[in-house]
Amino acid sequence: MVASIQETPVINPYDGSVVGTVPEFSEQDVRDAISRAVQAAPIMASMPAHQRGSILNKAAQLIAGQVDEIARIMARENGKPLKYARLEAQRAVDTFNFAADEARRLHGETIPLDASAGGVGKIGYFIRVPVGVIAAITPFNFPLNLSVHKVAPAIAAGCTVVMKPAPATPMTVLKLAEILREAGLPDGAFEVITGGAEVGSWLTTDPRINMISFTGSPAVAHHITKTAGLRRVVLELGGNAATIIDEDANLDAAISRTIMGSFSYSGQVCISIQRIYIHRKRYEEFRTRFVAAAEKLKLGDPLSDQTDIGPLINDASAERIERWLDEAVAQGASIVTGGTHEGRMFAPTVLENVHSGMQVMCAEAFGPLVSLVPFDDFEDALTMADEGNFGLQAGVYTRDLNKAMRAVQRLNVGGVIINDVPTLRIDNMPYGGNKDSGIGREGPRFAIEEMTTLKMVVINTGI
Repeated sequence: MVASIQETPVINPYDGSVVGTVPEFSEQDVRDAISRAVQAAPIMASMPAHQRGSILNKAAQLIAGQVDEIARIMARENGKPLKYARLEAQRAVDTFNFAADEARRLHGETIPLDASAGGVGKIGYFIRVPVGVIAAITPFNFPLNLSVHKVAPAIAAGCTVVMKPAPATPMTVLKLAEILREAGLPDGAFEVITGGAEVGSWLTTDPRINMISFTGSPAVAHHITKTAGLRRVVLELGGNAATIIDEDANLDAAISRTIMGSFSYSGQVCISIQRIYIHRKRYEEFRTRFVAAAEKLKLGDPLSDQTDIGPLINDASAERIERWLDEAVAQGASIVTGGTHEGRMFAPTVLENVHSGMQVMCAEAFGPLVSLVPFDDFEDALTMADEGNFGLQAGVYTRDLNKAMRAVQRLNVGGVIINDVPTLRIDNMPYGGNKDSGIGREGPRFAIEEMTTLKMVVINTGI
C-alpha cells in the first residue's frame, strides 16, 4: 500500500472517537496498485495448488489466533456488537479453509469428442485458468467476511486482487492485508486502496482489470455495469427479505430466529428480515411474543458483551429510516414498538397495517425495522413474499413438505431457507440473488468458477 499525502480519519459511529487514519488514494496511487497486481498476476497463476492452499490455511490459522483483536477493530469502526463481530471473524476462518480445499481440487474434465463423427481420433479436455486481476469493492456491514469471500477464492483460483473497502471501515481490511502477507501471499497479490467514490471509479474503469466483484447498492452496481465493458462482473446487492410463518410453524423456533434475523447488527444486513407474513390463526400470538422479545434487546456500546443493538453506521441512515417511518405512518401504518432514535442508536421497530407500496416494504431499509402482515392462504403469502424488485433470500416456516416445495418452486430468489430465516448464510453455499439483488454467486467454489475461464485442449491422435 502506498501512502498518499492526505489522511482521512476513521470514526467510531457509537462515540465519535477516531479509530485510526488511512490515506486518501490519488489516481496515481490507484494506477500504481493495479500495476503491482498486474506484475504479480503471472506469479499467482503459476503457483502450485498446494502452495495456494497452504497460504489460505495459514491465513485461517492467523485469524483464528486473533479473533478478539479483529472483532474489536470491527466493533470500533462499524459499531457491530462485539459478540456478532467475533462470529464474523470465526466465519472468516471457515471461509479461508473452504477456499483452501477448493484450491487443491480445482480441475477441469474430459469431453467425449467422439460423440461426433468429426471428433473420432481426438482427445478433448478443458482446464480452468485464472481470469487475472480482480477489482473488489466491499461494504461496511461485514468488513472482514465479505472481503474474505472475494480475496480467498481469488487466491484459490490464482488471481490477484485490488480491493477498495468502504470508506467507513478500512481498518479491518488493512488488518486482513497484514495477515495475508504473514501467511506468505506474494507482494502485489492483494492490494488495498482507500478512499471514496472516485477511487472506486478509477479502479473499475482501468482497462487492466479483468473482473469486477462488487458488494453494495443496486444504484452503484448499475453505474458499474454501464462502464465495465467486456469484463466479468459479479454483483451482490440488496434485499428486503421476507419470511413466511405458516399456521403449523414452530413459534418457539421461529420467534427466536426472526428476532435475530430482523435486528442483528441493527438490520444492516443484505438478508436482514424486513417483512414477516404470518398466518392469521397465529398472528396475535406471534405478534405478542415477537414484540416482547424485540423490547428486551439491549442497545448500547458495541464493545460490551451485553449489547444486542449498536449504532447505525451514520446519521444519514438514522434520518432516512425516520423519514420512511413517518411516511409509512402517514400512509396508514402503525408502529407497534420502537420508531425512536437518539442519534445513530435506533430502537428495534415493528410495524403493522402496512401495504406493499410503502418504502418500508418495497425498498431496502438497512435498519432495525420489520413489518408484520397477516395472511389467510399460503399461495397469497408466496405472492406477497415474491413482490418487488429484490430476490436475495426468503425464509419459510412450515411442517408441510408440499408447501415447502411449493415455496422453492415459486419464490424468485437466490436462496429459499425452510424452517429458518433468510438471514442464514453458511459460507460454503452458493450465495447471491436474482432481479435487483445481483448477478453471479459467491461462496468459495462458486466464486472460483466466476474467477476462472475455461481453456479447451484437443489432441489429435490420428497423425
